[in-house]
Amino acid sequence: MDLGFVKVGAAIPRLKVADCFFNIEQIEGLIRKAVSENVQFVCFPELSITGYTCMDLFSHQTLLDNAEKALLTLIEQTSELPILSIVGMPLRMENLLFNTAVVFQKGKILGVVPKTYIPNYKEFQEERWFASGVEKTGEEIKIGSHLYPFGRRLLFCDGNIRAGIEICEDLWVPIPPSSELCMAGANLIFNLTASNELIGKHQYRQALVRQQSARCITGYIYSSAGFGESSTDLVFSGNAIIAENGTILKSSERFSINEQLIISEIDMANLENDRIVNRSFMKGYDQEKMAVRPIPFERAPLPEPLCLTRFVDPSPFVPFGDELRERCEEILNIQVHGLAKRYEHTQLKTAIIGISGGLDSTLALLITVMTFDLLHIPRKHIIGITMPGFGTTDRTYTNAVGLIRSLGVTLQEISIKAACTQHFSDIGHNPEVHDVTYENAQARERTQILMNIANKENGLVIGTGDLSELALGWATYNGDHMSMYGINSSIPKTLVKYLVEWVAKNKIGETSCRILLDIINTPISPELIPADDNGDIKQKTEDLVGPYELHDFFIYHTLRFGATPTRIYFLARHAFKDKYDDDTLKKWLRVFYQRFFAQQFKRNCLPDGPKVGSVSFSPRGDWRMSSDTSAAIWLQEIEKL
Repeated sequence: MDLGFVKVGAAIPRLKVADCFFNIEQIEGLIRKAVSENVQFVCFPELSITGYTCMDLFSHQTLLDNAEKALLTLIEQTSELPILSIVGMPLRMENLLFNTAVVFQKGKILGVVPKTYIPNYKEFQEERWFASGVEKTGEEIKIGSHLYPFGRRLLFCDGNIRAGIEICEDLWVPIPPSSELCMAGANLIFNLTASNELIGKHQYRQALVRQQSARCITGYIYSSAGFGESSTDLVFSGNAIIAENGTILKSSERFSINEQLIISEIDMANLENDRIVNRSFMKGYDQEKMAVRPIPFERAPLPEPLCLTRFVDPSPFVPFGDELRERCEEILNIQVHGLAKRYEHTQLKTAIIGISGGLDSTLALLITVMTFDLLHIPRKHIIGITMPGFGTTDRTYTNAVGLIRSLGVTLQEISIKAACTQHFSDIGHNPEVHDVTYENAQARERTQILMNIANKENGLVIGTGDLSELALGWATYNGDHMSMYGINSSIPKTLVKYLVEWVAKNKIGETSCRILLDIINTPISPELIPADDNGDIKQKTEDLVGPYELHDFFIYHTLRFGATPTRIYFLARHAFKDKYDDDTLKKWLRVFYQRFFAQQFKRNCLPDGPKVGSVSFSPRGDWRMSSDTSAAIWLQEIEKL
């Protein structure tokens, strides 16, 4: 199974200007190299058979005749290869010369696509030689002794794969041909180009490719001319880019004198899901105006098992590298401004937060402090309440109290032990039985305290629960599940840790920083079961429901892309290949689906909270599902893995 992936390549051969037979030798070598890597599609630069910088030689019959002979030779010499190849060359049609992309496979030309927009400004004078594809006089073009499909709107189709082509300048105009091709069904776009280098042009070029792949929700494969083109007036650095829906998956080295071939996999299943979800994608589609001509072909199969060359992020919610600072700032600002608006609307001046010494309540407290600072409300109006119970350890208690004091927040301590003991007596529950009743009674007692103090102090209870807990239902219904504003409701557990760490290192004093770093290293626990004999946390959440890094991975691919269990398992094996074995992945994937479906009733009555990233469980926004939905078909699929 290809599991929705296609393998593509962008090649940059060495070339000699006007030496067509030398050039096809280089092209053939890269085609064969791509085949050895199981590539299914490969594209080459604009006018790669002749070279882009032939200039007035494009009007010479010798060059045009030899280019055609070289093309036919290349096709014959690669006739046993299943790969779909796309090369650039000049082709005549009656009284016009076109800058074209020729598509061939297994010794046969499938079709020819002409360039639509011909640049004729500054260093580009292509109108001197080439006509636009809109000027064509027929639907077929003659190469050798045969006629082949010719036109700007050819789509090369195999099942759900539909590949379209544009050439260089086509991408740089306000409405690129690829925009219309994608609305007409294309989900792969190949761009053959010869783009020279100028200061700052590389960044703009990358932005164009990235943005067009995102706007069109497509895979975009871009190959630009490199070393060997004439340097009379221009320099061509060689630039190959493979992008998918706004993300650059792979790019080549610029200014290399060596040939290059970059390879990656395009996730067609994710692209299809995003197009279906985005109901605006087809707005403005004119079936008659944007009509395409389908050209069937048979795609080369991928080997089994499929081994991905692209990076599969094990922490898809967590920014990394240069993005970390910018993303953390943005996330915190979204949370702060969401809470600030709620306070501006309610005209309240007090916040009530239960502080456990764990990650979630810590982040909620930090966000509330930032919000009050923004609104110029004294921090003393934030009431941080620590509510020690039967499982509270010295470490978490000390961190909770220390953090509240270090931030200048009002501290209040209310033990829940006596109240819960009385409650157990009232309902006839044996406190030595540490079951769900024992645990949930504590959670609901804490929520009751927070809600009642909020009424007493005329304030809001700030929720602390995160997105990962909502996915798994790891919250007590009408206990910690409830608040007056759920500030962390779309922050996954893996991201909470990084946000707290970033605040500790960038926005906080030394004392608070030390406490925050210890909180980060504290095992995740609801602390509802008494500690062990050493006073350490006994009830560790990840021992019970599984590692949060796995569940966040499952959440991301389930919610963001609607991925099947089979695809998620396949991706997880790549992402966590050095950390978890197959049985472990299957075990926690099964737990995820069981809990995810069983706990929807909690998500269907969530309090308000700001959406931060691409995934949210708000029943008023991103996620609407019946509380009674069966997980049977998902669990059955897992059993077959």
